Amino acid sequence: MNARKQQRENLGLWLGLLGVVIFGLTLPMTRLATGTADAPQMSPWFVTWARAALAGGLSLVYLLAVRAPWPRPEQRGPLCLSLAGNVIGYPLLLGWALRHVTASHAAVITALLPLATAAAAAWLMHQRARLGFWVFAALGSALVAAYSLLRAAQIGHGFSLTWADTLLVGAVLAASLGYVAGAKVTASLGAEKVISWVCVMALPVTLPGAWLTWPDQTIAPTSWLALLYVGVFSMWAGFFAWFRGLSLGGPLRVSQLQLLQPFISILAAVPLLGESLDAMTLGFALAVAATVFMGRRMATPKEVQA
Repeated sequence: MNARKQQRENLGLWLGLLGVVIFGLTLPMTRLATGTADAPQMSPWFVTWARAALAGGLSLVYLLAVRAPWPRPEQRGPLCLSLAGNVIGYPLLLGWALRHVTASHAAVITALLPLATAAAAAWLMHQRARLGFWVFAALGSALVAAYSLLRAAQIGHGFSLTWADTLLVGAVLAASLGYVAGAKVTASLGAEKVISWVCVMALPVTLPGAWLTWPDQTIAPTSWLALLYVGVFSMWAGFFAWFRGLSLGGPLRVSQLQLLQPFISILAAVPLLGESLDAMTLGFALAVAATVFMGRRMATPKEVQA
């Protein structure tokens, strides 16, 4: 029995790692799809609608195959909030930001997502985290702000936050709210069905949105492949691996793998986008990951007494 349990946990860790790698490639793939301000490819609007429409089509096939029941009325509100945050808000803000900053830069800012999600859970689910959690959350936010200010000064913008950094912070907030909303119905629907229903519910918006924003200029084949990746893997299949890994390996162990995600994004941006590694980016990414690790260890929530 112990051997079987160990095999189950090991499989969960591998699936969790697969999910983290899939999500880690999202930043460079999104930048590859949208291009830069100087060499634009697909509009971030089109990337947002098209990736969700691809995931929605796959989700519809999956839900029909497993004969999933329709979400109950009380489940539809959280699903709609997850739709707004994870299907529209996060990819759209991320896409516009990546037109102006590197994927490595974005990886440092979005490394705060696990802490932002925990903070959103404490707020929306009426839970209390220990004081230490908020201390590390503030420290992580300060590190991100310091990195953004230093990077802005390096490129001649002075010590001020750039518009792209504001978009990235908005993307983190949108994703965290979407994740918490989805978590509210995960126990009753099942994790895989949550992301699938969210994508299917978005189809009335994403299909016409993709049609209306279809590119009218020639797009590089690599950008089409990047769009296919973020639609099939980042928006859909990655969640299957991630949620199944959490279930098999245990949330406490597997969730720590998320600390690797910003480094995967930074490393993947080198061959995919030709970005270079620099000590400041790696140093701040490591520091933010450390605050996330310590903060999550202190995020043991306590129910608020009525």
